[in-house]
Parts: sequence; C-alpha cells; structure tokens
Amino acid sequence: MTAPTGAPAPVARPAGPGTEASLAEDLDAYRLALRDHLRTEPALESFRGRRYPSTEARMADHARLERLLHDAGWSRYGWPATVGGLGGDERHRAVLYDELAAAGLPVPGQHMLLETLGPPIVRFAPELAAAYLPAYLRGEEWWGQGFSEPEAGSDLASLRCRARRDGDTYAVTGQKLWTSHGATATRLVCLVRTGTPESRHRGLSMIMIDVDSPGVTVRPIAMANGDNELAEVFFDDVVVPTSRLIGAEGQGWAVAMYLLQFERAMYAWLSAAEALRRLRELRGQLAARAAGGRPVPDGAAARLGEAYAHLVALRARSAGTVRRLAVGDTVGPEASVDKVLLATAEICLHDVARDLLGDEFLFAAEGAAGGNALAAGTVEAAQWRTDWWFSRSATILGGSAEVQRTILADHVLGLPKEAKP
Repeated sequence: MTAPTGAPAPVARPAGPGTEASLAEDLDAYRLALRDHLRTEPALESFRGRRYPSTEARMADHARLERLLHDAGWSRYGWPATVGGLGGDERHRAVLYDELAAAGLPVPGQHMLLETLGPPIVRFAPELAAAYLPAYLRGEEWWGQGFSEPEAGSDLASLRCRARRDGDTYAVTGQKLWTSHGATATRLVCLVRTGTPESRHRGLSMIMIDVDSPGVTVRPIAMANGDNELAEVFFDDVVVPTSRLIGAEGQGWAVAMYLLQFERAMYAWLSAAEALRRLRELRGQLAARAAGGRPVPDGAAARLGEAYAHLVALRARSAGTVRRLAVGDTVGPEASVDKVLLATAEICLHDVARDLLGDEFLFAAEGAAGGNALAAGTVEAAQWRTDWWFSRSATILGGSAEVQRTILADHVLGLPKEAKP
C-alpha cells in the first residue's frame, strides 16, 4: 500500500548517516528506506506471526519492537525534536504503519494511544510532552486513557470523577471505567471535573496521573476473548501536581475535542493497516488449506473481496483526513465518518474469517481452553476467534456507532431533529 500523499512513484535513494533531515522532508525516501530496513533486519523476524497468551505478554513484547524501531530512528519520524522525534508529520506515522503491515509485522499496541494522547499533549502541555513522550517512543512506558465512567460513557459532559485543587496540587477522587490500556499503562490521561456538576463540559480538565500514585487502584476487565484490554480505575484522594494539567484548568473539553480528531483519523489509518495485514494472512491460510487438499468454502474470493472493499473505502476516506492533520487543519465532526467506516471494516473482516475458517474457528477455542496441543493452522484459527470477540466492540469503543451517526446527522448533514412525541 502506498503512502497517503498522492505523490508519483518515488525514485529509490540510499539511507545512511546524516539523512535524518532529508527523510523528514522527503516522504517517499523515508518510505523506501524504512521498507528496506523492515525486510532485511534480522532482529525483527521473531515478531512475524507471533501469538500471545495475554494482553500483558503482547504489550511487553511489543515494547521490545517499539525500542527496535526507535533505536533505528523509524518511529521517531512524525514527531517534533522537542519530544525525541526527528521531524516530519502525521504522514510519516501513517507510512510507518503501512510498511510494518506490508512487511508482515504488527504495529506495536502502544501506538493506539500514542496516536490518541501524544498530539494533544504536544500541543497543550509541551513541558509534559518533553518530559515523558521520549520514554513512550522508546517503549519504556505507555499511557492509558481515562474518560468513561459508570454513568458517563458517551455523555462525557456528565462525568463525576472530581479533582479538588489545594494550592499546587489536586486531590482526585472517583472512578473510571473501560480505561484503554488501563491494565498495563504506567500513566493515565484522565478527564476530570474541576468545576461544578452544573458546569457540564465547561467544568472539565485534563490531567496526567501516575498509576503507582498512592490511592490509585486498577482492576483489569477481562473482555469476551479473555484479554485484559481495559480496566476500571479507582481514585481515592490521589494527590496530583497542578503541573500535570494538559491545557489550563477548565480547558479539558477543548483538549478532548482536539484529541478526538486523532483518535478518529490516525487510529483509523493504523487499524486499517493492521486489518490489511490480517486479511493477507487469512488469504494465505486459505491458500495453504487448498494446497493441502482441504476444501475452501464456496464464494471465498467474493467474501475476501468484500472485506477488502470495506478497507479500501476506509483508507480512501482516512487518507484525506491524515493529509488535513499533516497541514494543521482542524478536523471537526466529519471525522466521525472515519470511525463508522472503521467499525464496519473491522466487523466485516472478522466475520469473513469466522465464516471461511468454519470448524477450525469453532473447535480451535475448545482445544486451547482444554490446554491441548494445537496444530499451526489451528493456532491461527484460535487467534482469529480471539480477535473476532474483540471486534464486537468496534461499534462501541471510542464512541458508539449510534453516537457517531447522530453527530454526522446533526453537525455535518444538518438533518432535522426527530420530533418529540
């Protein structure tokens, strides 16, 4: 897959010492040099096709991959020098995800929230970004996103987790639910209430909290696939310096709105790259089945084409959004289109895998649960089943599909409101 630049086919250029500035300025040169590295670097081979028994194991191993990418310089492009980067823009990060996927390598799981949380911290809290983002880029730490609460999911303006100011510190009390990366993160970026409940979105602030702070309790949430992708977090008078504010007090809603455009756009591009890698793997599994004399379901090509078409539609839309971010445009409510397309593509891909793998998909889970030794093909099918369970959350996590469509109806299409009975 090509970079979302619309540029003509590039001419190969060597990459070597002193080329950082040219790679930051020349996206095609960056892509070609990165592609060569990913396909020839022996240290990366162990990450291809690797399966993990838990979220914790995956994140720990992906931290090693992140360090390799950092030390070679590739994951530092797209970030400013002030936070340990080598320059460039969002398109460099999009190319990184494309080339990792094309090389059969996973995008490190840490990037899901690096894309969501990194840009707003660079913009609204440059001192925090300079202090902590370099370690994130090195794979030494990663952060969780604490927004949702038991009674404030899609309606974040009603959240209750409170931060009471006392001089140069806040005392944070309350609960967060469905915290992304909450089970493994080192720090949490939380939306908290610093104003009155009646102030709604005007009384919110964004703050960074260390997970090991006294008074923080993390309880992992096992999803349907058994993995601890999320957590509920409790805060009992947790003392946090005011220097950990992201933006000014009361500016949390503005920071969250800025954050959402990256959550919608860059995460969509990252996820599409991963999904294309998995689609290629599924096609390879079916080809191996056919070569071994096992039947491939009728209509398999059409179903694979259906999944591919959804991913192409997502990328066609997302490419424009990435370009807008790269030139500093503000992407407003129209970014919800990217989120709706992403959910559609992810669900379709995993439904296709379920249907085409058939009995392997069903019975692999039973063998894995019983501790039985599984053949290589069955292990792959078991991974697809695990991923299928997680894909059911695609229309909920990061804002439900219903909410996204309402945003589009109200703020993009300008459709009339539903009449009240």
